Amino acid sequence: MSAVERVAAAYARNAEIDRAEAWIALRPEPDALAEAAEIDRRVAAGERLPLAGTVLAVKDNIDVAGLPTTAGSPAYAYAPEADAPAVARLRAAGTVVLGKTNLDQFATGLVGTRSPYGAVRGAWDPSRISGGSSSGSAVVTALGVVDLALGTDTAGSGRVPAALNGIVGVKPTVGLVPTTGVVPACRSIDCVTVFARELSLAREAAELMAGPDGVDPRARVDVPAPPLDARPVVAIPTPEHLEGLAEGWIEAFRGVVGRLAASGVDIVEVDIAPLLEAASLLYGGAFVAERTAAVGAFIEANRELIGTDIDPTVAGIVLAGAEARAADYFRDRERLDRLGLEGLGRLAGTVALLTPTTTWHPTLDEVAADPVGANSRMGRFTNFANLLDRSALAVPAGVVDGKPFGVMLTGAPFADRTLAQLAERVSAPPVDVLVVGAHLRGQPLNHQLVAAGGSFVASVSTAPDYRLFALATTPAKPGLVRVADGGASIEGEVWRLPAAGFGRFVAALPEPMGIGTARLADGSTVSGFLCETVALEGAADITGFGGWRAYLASAARS
Repeated sequence: MSAVERVAAAYARNAEIDRAEAWIALRPEPDALAEAAEIDRRVAAGERLPLAGTVLAVKDNIDVAGLPTTAGSPAYAYAPEADAPAVARLRAAGTVVLGKTNLDQFATGLVGTRSPYGAVRGAWDPSRISGGSSSGSAVVTALGVVDLALGTDTAGSGRVPAALNGIVGVKPTVGLVPTTGVVPACRSIDCVTVFARELSLAREAAELMAGPDGVDPRARVDVPAPPLDARPVVAIPTPEHLEGLAEGWIEAFRGVVGRLAASGVDIVEVDIAPLLEAASLLYGGAFVAERTAAVGAFIEANRELIGTDIDPTVAGIVLAGAEARAADYFRDRERLDRLGLEGLGRLAGTVALLTPTTTWHPTLDEVAADPVGANSRMGRFTNFANLLDRSALAVPAGVVDGKPFGVMLTGAPFADRTLAQLAERVSAPPVDVLVVGAHLRGQPLNHQLVAAGGSFVASVSTAPDYRLFALATTPAKPGLVRVADGGASIEGEVWRLPAAGFGRFVAALPEPMGIGTARLADGSTVSGFLCETVALEGAADITGFGGWRAYLASAARS
């Protein structure tokens, strides 16, 4: 696509999805189109712009000239005079900024619900969280509105949302990308991160943003890591540290380990207890005082806004840091150093630690019932990375019960390119999907499967556990529902999609359709279209026809 075509497609796609809460500020379309037209003119004149034809979303704690920076709090908003260097460098490479995205307020949280602009719903299942704090950026990337999005990461905010939405999240080594123009959460360990649906594009953006800007005192010059050995060694946690994962995730993780081993990687189990203990210090120790230093004065001066403009959970976390004393910090600093020495020593001889990115994917209701406890579960494997100066990369690794599963590679500082090489070996297997209606061959929505990279596998029938209903939708489509009694076998097709294509396909499904596990007549299971029972009120039961095509043929004759 030309830049103009891509921008027009982005606004059209954004209008299709029901995710208004993902944005805090969206640029007027004519402004973005005018910028895109200028990019097309420069490309036509022979200028090389590596990101021409792409669109970008920016987390709203990162400055974009012409748009307010709110950090998720309307009362905090200010008008930046210039783009943050991370944004300016990507725009110079030809991308067009669409707007600013929602976040856990002041980048405090891993859930994506702590914002007066609304809780950001998951891309695949709107009843579940999107993950935070870079929630809006991850969702608009997963839903195909933008090609790239910027987030930030202190405790895992550039990785957890990637895992929960089936996309790539690149967390560079601390300091590789300047944080000038970024509202700090914990200034000393904050990172600007990248979301994309493809690893290569995410890595390209990270490379383009890297390098000191002469303003950020913590900016660092890249020190390229040595090439991978012929048989690199990757660590995985010992079994006790994988306990408590969401159902099916341990098995999915073992599948990733098997694929990595089959690619020529040696796998070793390592007790990572010291690293997990170090992770607990990020919120459970004096380090939280850095959040107080960042925005505590604003919250303290605006206590009357807690519960409206200021999220109560965020306020509680930030203000609690004021109780930490200097002596507490230095004691915790020493403890962190010792835990890091022991934990990283156990990883000696390995090039990376492979873990699940997070531990579960809760619903919005589960997080609302226990906001602090639910959040703390999210960061088990992510919280230590920035404290201990680690590079990290989160990649999609499959689908479990119709929802994305992701893994993370964590390595030494400046091992960013090494992690990317390893991540290429962790490609998720293709996903087989049962379709029974408008996505069948010859039906009006089959092109969506083809566009997602799908290929026809076989004509099949379900186990005799289902009923089929004709829904009042445009175009016409059926709803497949599993029942305890009175079911029948329904004809359909199995299509095979690459994991990335499957993610985009599922994310685009309109309600009341969803993806779950479907059982076939031969006893095997695949992912399949299932319908919410609430949508069946008034719908005609067409189970007796045995399939959608037979029903359509009968309707055409009558």
